Amino acid sequence: MSTQDSGLTYRDAGVDIEEADRLIDRIKDVAKATHGPQVLSGLGGFASLFSLKDLIEAGQGMTDPVLVAGTDGVGTKLKVAFATGRHDTVGIDLVAMCVNDVVTTGARPLFFLDYFGTGRLSADVAAQVISGVAEGCRRSGCALVGGETAELPGLYDPGEYDLAGFCVGLLDRPRLVDGSNVQPGDVVVGVHAQGLHSNGLSLAQKVLFEHAGLTHDTTLQGCEFDLGTELLRPTDLYAKLAGALTDAGIAKAMAHITGGGLPGNVPRVLPKGTQAVLDRSQWKRPEIFRHIQEFGQVQAAEMYRTFNMGIGLSVVCEPGRADEALQCVAQAGLSASRIGHIAPGGETPTVAWASPEASA
Repeated sequence: MSTQDSGLTYRDAGVDIEEADRLIDRIKDVAKATHGPQVLSGLGGFASLFSLKDLIEAGQGMTDPVLVAGTDGVGTKLKVAFATGRHDTVGIDLVAMCVNDVVTTGARPLFFLDYFGTGRLSADVAAQVISGVAEGCRRSGCALVGGETAELPGLYDPGEYDLAGFCVGLLDRPRLVDGSNVQPGDVVVGVHAQGLHSNGLSLAQKVLFEHAGLTHDTTLQGCEFDLGTELLRPTDLYAKLAGALTDAGIAKAMAHITGGGLPGNVPRVLPKGTQAVLDRSQWKRPEIFRHIQEFGQVQAAEMYRTFNMGIGLSVVCEPGRADEALQCVAQAGLSASRIGHIAPGGETPTVAWASPEASA
């Protein structure tokens, strides 16, 4: 029977409901593995249910419970996944970009939802992506409670997709970490990042692939992996570290270093009348940043306001607690160093550089 005889179907318009059902079958178990007793609903409903009762009761005197929410995406890092056919880590990035923001307040991440939009759904590709989301949630101690998969023919190029994530956390308001008690003399500890994480990828790809003519298989001097793998290094997850710093009362302020780099993110958690004086000689930048700067002849100031430049999270604490902060980082399986201090500043908080390269 011809299409004309049987009438057009949703599949004829480019939307394959059966493929979407196959995806749900593929991911329901990995999502369920992130659930605790607080999750009251499974995948497939119209909404996700999460009980706060046990968490608040376990808070032992939580006087002012506050929900903390964050949302973000992965950005043009996805283009590297498309080009290399590797889709298993960008889901971790999605979780990290949301959870890492939420935990800077001292909140515990509770649950996560994702949005996956594509022109033509491949259950195999989407399952890889969402398995990465589930892995990121598992590492962060939060539940993947649901999401949305949208097949939008004509909106995306073949083989491409976009991601968005949404995280909700919980804190007791008296334990809010907001930087309000930061003062001159405090120390800035920088948690080292292995690579670009999920920011600045548009500039990185333009420099490396368009300008320098390199390929994803190229391995540059000093880099551990080929460029495809190097650029796909997943963003570090800071939930457990931030929780430890908060529980110990060490962190006065925490900043997730994303778009805008150190100059754009550290001041967001500083009070008026202060500035962070950072010394770039106190940490080593991954070699990938040197190659981007040299191949693209990118000015140092542009590098520092585009990329994390080797620092994924900054923590402000009292000088006498800096060693404790470093111990917490090590216990979380990460590395860090003292990268600066807080000094008197103007009306608007800023970052000042104690070494010339960063301000060139």
